Amino acid sequence: MDAVTIRGEGITLDLLLWRKYGVRGQSLVEAAFNANPGLSDLGPVLPLGTRVLIPDLPVQARPAEPLITLFG
Repeated sequence: MDAVTIRGEGITLDLLLWRKYGVRGQSLVEAAFNANPGLSDLGPVLPLGTRVLIPDLPVQARPAEPLITLFG
């Protein structure tokens, strides 16, 4: 788990997770709220200086079947 301190204005938890992990970060919103009790009380825009714990992405399972492509 990484810790981040908010240093810019207009930063939301969604945006923070997007910047860290891209699209896959959307699945971590609930985990981030669980790791940061009271974070939701601050409102949608995180105040400057707020320290936020960012959860790690879960390990992706590999596909059970081999992937077949036409080009390669």
